[in-house]
Amino acid sequence: MAEYPGNLWKGRTIAVHGGARRSQYGEMAEAIYLTQGFAYPDAESAEARFLKSGPDEFIYARYGNPTVAAFEDRIAAIEGTEAAFATASGMAAVSGALTALCRAGDRIVASRALFGSCLYVLEDVLARFGVEVVFVDGTDLAQWRAALADGAKLVFLESVSNPTLEVIDLQAVCELAHAAGAVVIVDNAFATPVFSQAVAQGADIVVYSATKHIDGQGRCLGGVICGKRDVVRGPIEAYMKHTGGAMSPFNAWVLLNGLTTLDLRVRAQAATAQRLAGALEGHPAVARVLFPGLPSHPQHDLARRVMAGPGTVVTFDLAGGKAAAFRFMNALKVVLISNNLGDARSIATHPATTTHQRLPADQKALLGITPGLIRLSVGLEDADDLLADLTGALNAI
Repeated sequence: MAEYPGNLWKGRTIAVHGGARRSQYGEMAEAIYLTQGFAYPDAESAEARFLKSGPDEFIYARYGNPTVAAFEDRIAAIEGTEAAFATASGMAAVSGALTALCRAGDRIVASRALFGSCLYVLEDVLARFGVEVVFVDGTDLAQWRAALADGAKLVFLESVSNPTLEVIDLQAVCELAHAAGAVVIVDNAFATPVFSQAVAQGADIVVYSATKHIDGQGRCLGGVICGKRDVVRGPIEAYMKHTGGAMSPFNAWVLLNGLTTLDLRVRAQAATAQRLAGALEGHPAVARVLFPGLPSHPQHDLARRVMAGPGTVVTFDLAGGKAAAFRFMNALKVVLISNNLGDARSIATHPATTTHQRLPADQKALLGITPGLIRLSVGLEDADDLLADLTGALNAI
């Protein structure tokens, strides 16, 4: 494992060099250790390793792998945590962190504005096993305070919500949660490690869908759980390695290399998103635009205080509802229709009929997921081309 002065290097340098492991050949690019098992020099060594593995000692790919470990070390260094555990997908990270740290009879307080699969884990899976889950308006500190007055084992939230881009006062929520004895788990995927330092604001565990900006090129699935070593390498590792949600070595290699350009890509995407959001706000077919970088966003001042950038996603509501939304999407030439985000390619999503379609109509209305809502993940295309594409599609409604 490479030694590096993590507290002296800045983020971009860590993203290129952090966690590097070189073989005896001194390769420049990270090697892929595409193996599911490892051989031992003797039976005594096998016994010793199963009792306690040392640094860079591996047993089985479900437990750990050199390429996966390099990715874990690099993202932990970027995030500023002691450890990280890489998972097969973003939802494996979310469900793994939640399930590993709670049991029947525990209480979770969560923001109500969450990705559909996160809601499923909380409302269906954990509730089925006797975990109480209380939902609050994540932007209302009074609701957090009232819900946490009865105590909680865990607090779960998205720092920037999917898809309506609510920005939560993370530091204030963490203070309330810790006073109530709760561990705070933050899904930081929309904010990215570039724009949000969740641990510095008080979060205990930070999870990412590495599928999004960390890969950023639509190639593979992955997730990661970051936090203190005794938690990540204790109950979380034990749960994940025994239930099988580990990341593959090949995916770890792809994501490890994705980290090298993460900062550059995300900043470029956010700059284009800012321009597009401003243009959309003035179009007559658009009823509202939700983007933390616009003064019209309900938490604009908070976003400027807690985030180093506005993010790469622009959400907007078309006045004509679902019919207008579908006509708009079908008229796009550059922007693709899909349900991913954080990709080099710009993507338009209709949350009401895809990512959040399982929610009942009243819950969609409560969360602001209207029939005309479009989630636009801004890619790396030329900003002029994207603006022309969006304008042309809006004019086709």
